[in-house]
Amino acid sequence: MNDFYSLYEFDKRFGNVIVGVDEAGRGPWAGPVVAAAVILDFSKVDLYKDIRDSKKISEVKREKLYDVIINNCHTYSIAEVSHNLIDEINILQATMLAMKKCIEKLKEPFDIVLIDGTNKPDIKDKIIKCIKDGDAKSLSIAAASIIAKVHRDKLMRFYDKIYPHYDFGKHKGYGTKDHVQALLKFGICPIHRKTYKPVKKIIEKGM
Repeated sequence: MNDFYSLYEFDKRFGNVIVGVDEAGRGPWAGPVVAAAVILDFSKVDLYKDIRDSKKISEVKREKLYDVIINNCHTYSIAEVSHNLIDEINILQATMLAMKKCIEKLKEPFDIVLIDGTNKPDIKDKIIKCIKDGDAKSLSIAAASIIAKVHRDKLMRFYDKIYPHYDFGKHKGYGTKDHVQALLKFGICPIHRKTYKPVKKIIEKGM
């Protein structure tokens, strides 16, 4: 059984109307965390055959699949939580908040929510199941992972134009060697997460 059919068969165990939820941006040192929720239209399942965990496909292919998904699903939603709120409430709580927001924004009824990971957002009266490594197991979660990742990457390319010294368009805020060097040379910029240890160290050095 190939990846696609494994992902599809996994989802079909849970009912007819499934919400897949995933996030992008827990690890980066800058920018928001983004969550996406999607209800795929399984009558169009043949259009979904290239969907995989977003980490397993190229940026170019992710962007193509993003268009396929949003144009051929029942509905989807995206929610962002800013770097400022991440610093205020911590990244786990910020991620749960982003997931809660995107689930609550959905405009169609559903049977169950499948969430990537082991933590559940605080939403009452909804059936929510956490799936460890869900983006590698569930077609709906994998689709949500693509939506969240592409949306966040677009945001970071936008920030790259505002703060060109940091090369956000390339590393998307993750802790690469180039990002470290830029921090050491230029200090932090307004979208850096000040509570993250590498960024905090730069602040403490007065840069």
